[in-house]
Amino acid sequence: MNDLSKIDLSAAQLPASEASCLPPECYTSQQICDTEIAQIFRQSWLCVGRSDTVATPGEYQALDMAGQSLILLRDQDGELRCYANTCRHRAARLVDGAGACKGIRCPFHSWFYGLDGRLVSAPKMEAAAGFDKADNGLIAHRAEERHGFAFICLNPDAAPLDAHLADFDDIHAPWPLETLVSARRLEIEVDCNWKAFLEVFNEYYHLPFVHPDSIDSVYALPDPAEDVAGAFATQYGATDGTGGLLEDTQHAALPPIPGLAGPAARGARYTWMFPNMSFAANQDALWCYEAYPLGPNRCKVVQTSCFPPESVALPEFAEKSAVYLERMDAALAEDVPALKNQQRGFMNPDAVAGRFQPELEPNVASFARWYAGIMTPADGA
Repeated sequence: MNDLSKIDLSAAQLPASEASCLPPECYTSQQICDTEIAQIFRQSWLCVGRSDTVATPGEYQALDMAGQSLILLRDQDGELRCYANTCRHRAARLVDGAGACKGIRCPFHSWFYGLDGRLVSAPKMEAAAGFDKADNGLIAHRAEERHGFAFICLNPDAAPLDAHLADFDDIHAPWPLETLVSARRLEIEVDCNWKAFLEVFNEYYHLPFVHPDSIDSVYALPDPAEDVAGAFATQYGATDGTGGLLEDTQHAALPPIPGLAGPAARGARYTWMFPNMSFAANQDALWCYEAYPLGPNRCKVVQTSCFPPESVALPEFAEKSAVYLERMDAALAEDVPALKNQQRGFMNPDAVAGRFQPELEPNVASFARWYAGIMTPADGA
């Protein structure tokens, strides 16, 4: 049963205490994966990581995700830009990786584009009747930044980003997210569905079973999830020490983020910005995960670890931040086998959608409800 119109998502649209998970087919069907790319990744606002990855004019990064290739860059006025990674001449790919430039030159026939996307030069094209450089600039998509995060949208008719985020600002106000500095950006591929990866990052239920000797004892039972208006889910929980370190390396803690008070100084807020990005705002650091489909059974994951500039300036930052990165890698090394095993389970013809544990999986239930609303065919068609 791979046809989305034949899959009942209604149980995922109930409150977390009554809801069931998404059906296993949502994690295994190529047809559904293709529909996700068309209806979610090509229609919604996507968070593509931290905006300081392209911090200064001319810095760029190639983004390959969900069958799309894009260029994220900072223009000469400091504005964030997003362009299709394809030449307007004969479609050659323009850039790979990340770097800095004064403009973008096609490696095939040397068409040159400014940072603002204008076609500046096209060798010998004056011989083409009626050719106008003004009509042949790079294909541009919407790009904005909020709180140090970069967002892009391929749908020109989508609602504004602020409508998508809604009350995100108020809930996350205690953390100076826009000031935090990216210290490492890591890309990996994982043999699991993209949704499953983000789900495990957003639930407490698995901690004593997947992370019993690494991070479980750091986390107390979380508070109830917030009721939010935006396209995100968020849940706060107190920690014993910092969630940024393993149980046995708490002595390596960096100073708290300056200005934090109240619960923000004593725990971590786990937030899922629908559809593809999740982060933990901790008392001393921020770590983020993006996930993109490479098919129903495989995804690309981007992990970014961030710290306040005051910590980055410390003489011992390199040594201490390395311990934080070890914690990120250790937790990931425990999550990935569990995710691969879950993916194998999804493939079992007898697999069914189970019930959520509402106190420990509310973010996952909120995403399932949002997803079901996006993916349910209109009028049951």
